[in-house]
Amino acid sequence: MPGPRTPARRRLLGAATALAAALSGAAALPAATAAPAAAATATHRVLFDNTKAETAGNADWIISTSQPDPLAQNSSPSSETSWTGALSSWGVALQRHGGYSLKTLPSGSTITYGNTSNALDLSNFDTFVLPEPNVRLSSAEKTAVMTFVQNGGGLFLISDHNNSDRNNDGYDSPAVINDLLTSNGVDNTDPFGFSVDLLDVSTDNPRAISDSSNPVLHGSFGTVTGSILRDGTTFTLKPADNPAVKGLLWRTGYSSTGTTGAFFVTSAFGSGRVAIWGDSSPADDGTGQSGNTLYDGWNDPAGTDAALALNATEWLSGTGSAGTTTGGTTAGGTTGATTGGTTGGGSCTSAQLLGNGGFESGSASPWTVSDSDILYSGSTEPAHTGSWDAWLNGYGTANTRTLAQTVTVPSGCTSASLSFSLHIDTAETTTSTAYDTLKVQVLNSSGSVLSTLATYSNLDAASGYTARSFDLSAYAGQTITVKFTGTEGSTKQTSFVVDDAALNVG
Repeated sequence: MPGPRTPARRRLLGAATALAAALSGAAALPAATAAPAAAATATHRVLFDNTKAETAGNADWIISTSQPDPLAQNSSPSSETSWTGALSSWGVALQRHGGYSLKTLPSGSTITYGNTSNALDLSNFDTFVLPEPNVRLSSAEKTAVMTFVQNGGGLFLISDHNNSDRNNDGYDSPAVINDLLTSNGVDNTDPFGFSVDLLDVSTDNPRAISDSSNPVLHGSFGTVTGSILRDGTTFTLKPADNPAVKGLLWRTGYSSTGTTGAFFVTSAFGSGRVAIWGDSSPADDGTGQSGNTLYDGWNDPAGTDAALALNATEWLSGTGSAGTTTGGTTAGGTTGATTGGTTGGGSCTSAQLLGNGGFESGSASPWTVSDSDILYSGSTEPAHTGSWDAWLNGYGTANTRTLAQTVTVPSGCTSASLSFSLHIDTAETTTSTAYDTLKVQVLNSSGSVLSTLATYSNLDAASGYTARSFDLSAYAGQTITVKFTGTEGSTKQTSFVVDDAALNVG
């Protein structure tokens, strides 16, 4: 087994160790690159899930019984009954609005990301809707969903109340969603900044916050003033874990400046956006397949639920298939580009902004490092190119190491891409628990996190280097800090080695 890193920078690691780590079952995640090339027209591509018992019991959380294409049931829907399902009003409204392409992932299918042979792969969509899932996602499906969001996708989650296990498999939607947030293989450290409360609130009418600039509350489908809650739950916010999290609607008696009692929440992860609703009743239009007991929350005058569902879908889908959501979108409906500074016109000369990106000077500057021994030249952790690299952690004891550099992205630049080569090796033998992590983040000039681009762990160990790339074009006109934070929390070493970092603009 690999030994821990020593102060003398000697350790028993090398090619054989890296190979052993790879053979132990720790698989590397796909490179976090931009979403696949989009179509020429701006169409919002939305995929509704029906693989997680969304029609079990009295549930009927589908837009149509025709799957995957609802247009096969009625190609010109005019009302909620043109398609069959308790979410048909949602689907028909989007279809009639224009600019939306809707599909359903049928029962028996698998959620995938990056499978080019699967026409219903998440990479072919802008938004994925998980309406009250009652079956736990597999490990591969959780990784697919998280990577989809990380790379710019929109995720719409709908929970229901505690003990709402409709198919009696031991998992209800709060358990399924909380499991996704804590055991997904991409970031298990509260990635969205919220958790689902294990509550059953019988009746309430949550009200919206006052924020005229918020596109979910004030979108093209109307103004949201409130929602209904009929046997549902709420969410606990954790802004210290993700500052982008924001409660838009709150249960009666709870403060919108607090962290408990939020009923509709938005957040961001990587380059993507997230929304979650605490009850399935507001999206239920009261119509569906014969034999189901449904409730018409969609048209309930106590809420403006149609506008909320449709505005949120629009926001989650970003610019549609002519472009993707990029660069740390915040929950308030603005991107990170408006959080840490202002954008505007200006010129842009193609350039590489990071200084000493290959660390070949042998000194840290202009990087800021937590410890001088992060820069390394030797055979134990060889560089990707040249002689030097940045070696974070690897001690086998609890420690945190950071590497950061501040740059200004010219306001006139339309493209900005952060890239680097990353090698991870570990002495951990687990294939399920992320004991040690490396976070790649963008911070504003005040030191607040605008976006966590990716979180890697001992589970991603592999031989050799892997190229990583992220779109930072949303930060044009800002001064930002690119920061790597490695944390070891166990007695077995994990090394995160960075080389050839660049931030190219044009």
